[in-house]
Amino acid sequence: MAQTVIIDSISDYNALVGMETRHPLVTVIDPEASRPMPFEGEVTYDYRVYALFLKQTYCGDITYGRQPYDYQEGTVTSFAPGQVVRVSLKPGLRSHVPGLLFHPDLIHGTSLGRNIGRYSFFDYSSREALHLSDEEKGIFKSCLRAISSELDRPIDRHSRQLICRNIELLLDYCLRFYDRQFITRHDANSDVLTRFELELNRYFSDNRAQREGLPTVKYFAERCFLSPNYFGDLVKKETGRSPQELIQSKIIDLAKDELMGTDKPISEIAYTLGFQYSQHFNRYFKRGVGKTPSEYRKAEA
Repeated sequence: MAQTVIIDSISDYNALVGMETRHPLVTVIDPEASRPMPFEGEVTYDYRVYALFLKQTYCGDITYGRQPYDYQEGTVTSFAPGQVVRVSLKPGLRSHVPGLLFHPDLIHGTSLGRNIGRYSFFDYSSREALHLSDEEKGIFKSCLRAISSELDRPIDRHSRQLICRNIELLLDYCLRFYDRQFITRHDANSDVLTRFELELNRYFSDNRAQREGLPTVKYFAERCFLSPNYFGDLVKKETGRSPQELIQSKIIDLAKDELMGTDKPISEIAYTLGFQYSQHFNRYFKRGVGKTPSEYRKAEA
């Protein structure tokens, strides 16, 4: 039976790996100064803190949701509070990696707290680990050392702000590395875009909209075996437009075709496109086109 480990405080985590708690809300994991987690086999980790780990060797399977993490040697896995991760460790091998954990309370009222939503990779889940080059691994470790150095100093009125700024720098580097990864995986990304377009067309051709309503980004992300955040970032990087914008464009184009190519009542067109109420369709169409469906039909007739 899998063991469950709840990580809800920095001191509890430090106690597990035999490290001193230098700050109650943040810790830097040093493999040379700590021991591996005292667990083997199937382990479930319930994160109540933010965490980033640099996996330097393959130690077993990591699963978040239904899909496995795409990680081997030299990858960064990241988790946000509320995420539950299952790890299946290789027999006789326990994970022991450099990394960073910080409690949400650390960042309240700071620039990092205001900007934490920028770091959407915390919600990436499957096939989405960050693969680092040797140079990038050096930068990642250097940022960890800078944070650790600040933790060695006595806590004063500057400590929290400086620690948060150094964490923010590390996260900004991760954003840069992900941008590079999106570019170097262009062929794979193109496959995702092709799948997205196919599924978007199928959603309406199969009359799914009538049965299930308007399509969501989450729906298409799941069919591409990606988390909504990663899927959204990938599509934005490749097309310059968000998935929601592309979905809206598709709905508007289909609506225009129906308005100009048929005599169907507007309420019927709204229903076939997934709108429960024609008033909602009218507002949606006007936001995208600048005219109501009736005005558009009359103007283009």
